[in-house]
Amino acid sequence: MIKKKEITLIGVNFYPEDTAIGLYSTQMADYFEKQGHGINIITGFPYYPQWSIREEYCSKPKYLKEKKGNINILRYKQYVPIKPTFFKRVIHLLDFTFGSFFNIRKIKQTDIIIVVVPFTSAILLGWLLKRRTKAKLWVHIQDFEFDAALQTDGSNTVIKGVKKTVFNLLFAIEEYLFSKADVASTISYTMLEKLKTKSKGKIEYFPNWVDVNKINPKNHSIHPYLTSSKYKILYSGNIGEKQDWNLFMNMLDSFTNEEIEIVVVGDGAKKEWLVNRIKKYTFVKYFPPVPFDELSDLLCSADLHILFQKQSVVDTVMPSKLLGMMASSKPSLVTGNINSEVRKVLTESNGGIYKYDISAESIVFEIKKLFKDRNAKSGIGCNARKYVVEKYAKDNILSKIEKKIGL
Repeated sequence: MIKKKEITLIGVNFYPEDTAIGLYSTQMADYFEKQGHGINIITGFPYYPQWSIREEYCSKPKYLKEKKGNINILRYKQYVPIKPTFFKRVIHLLDFTFGSFFNIRKIKQTDIIIVVVPFTSAILLGWLLKRRTKAKLWVHIQDFEFDAALQTDGSNTVIKGVKKTVFNLLFAIEEYLFSKADVASTISYTMLEKLKTKSKGKIEYFPNWVDVNKINPKNHSIHPYLTSSKYKILYSGNIGEKQDWNLFMNMLDSFTNEEIEIVVVGDGAKKEWLVNRIKKYTFVKYFPPVPFDELSDLLCSADLHILFQKQSVVDTVMPSKLLGMMASSKPSLVTGNINSEVRKVLTESNGGIYKYDISAESIVFEIKKLFKDRNAKSGIGCNARKYVVEKYAKDNILSKIEKKIGL
């Protein structure tokens, strides 16, 4: 029997955020609470993916204490840039980190400290708490934020002569902070290999998961966004720098088939850019993000999921949306680097199409082929769901994490 622990989770994204990292951190905390562990959360005010503090939190004080069941939540109202540039993101992460010093002082005793990256600077909070409480420090990397910024050219506002120096300094700080962890983990094997170059300590593989009971094609309803009788192609997720929106726009220019409808659901730093550019296409629609309770209906109502990743993004992220796409039992068409972990997942599962030799024409060709061959579409979708049920079901992954909680 696992001894019950006092756990402190530190990360800027948490409930009521119900997408991406916020969703995973919340589900992890909920699971630990149900197993009888004590949980304290050091977090920010909910802002993602809209990049603005949620309206219901705007009037709240700078420091806020909340409860979610038996989970104690300590919040700091961090700076959130309306238009996140590289330097504004740095201020964003530093403000959360230094602003949360006061909250970690409220934690009197803990056995395990879990720091979710991003933000890398939040490891400093975990290390200070570790020194005071003698707890174990576990750093869990959801995103190598500095590498991702460099790969996606999110740093294009940095003066060229300064850029190399800035990133060398960031990577040195990152390596120093990783060295303070008793255990470091990440969510994909390619990211694990990158982690080995950054941390000399104990390393674990802990993938993200999907609630296969929540996202279930057997009991879904048609979502209001996807009621068309046309062949419905869905992108649902963050509209940011890591996706290849230029490829997406080139694909739109290649379409003439009136039987197809493309639906984009999401929010993010590039939303306004994208929404303004798709206005001229009658077969493309944009909708805001749906609550998590509607996600199954949304994903399962599509005929095809698409995800266009930039070629430069290889081992810094593992898109969380992929598992939900696969759990819907619908095929996925994904682009990216030849060495991406996503390619390995789709190839191993035979649950989707991965393109690394990318052109708009080749994308349109694959879509039209799936549109014509409905049996192939059904088979690929079934393979995808079977794969994630076997390898990424939520309770299976979280129970494995719990067994490591005493490290």
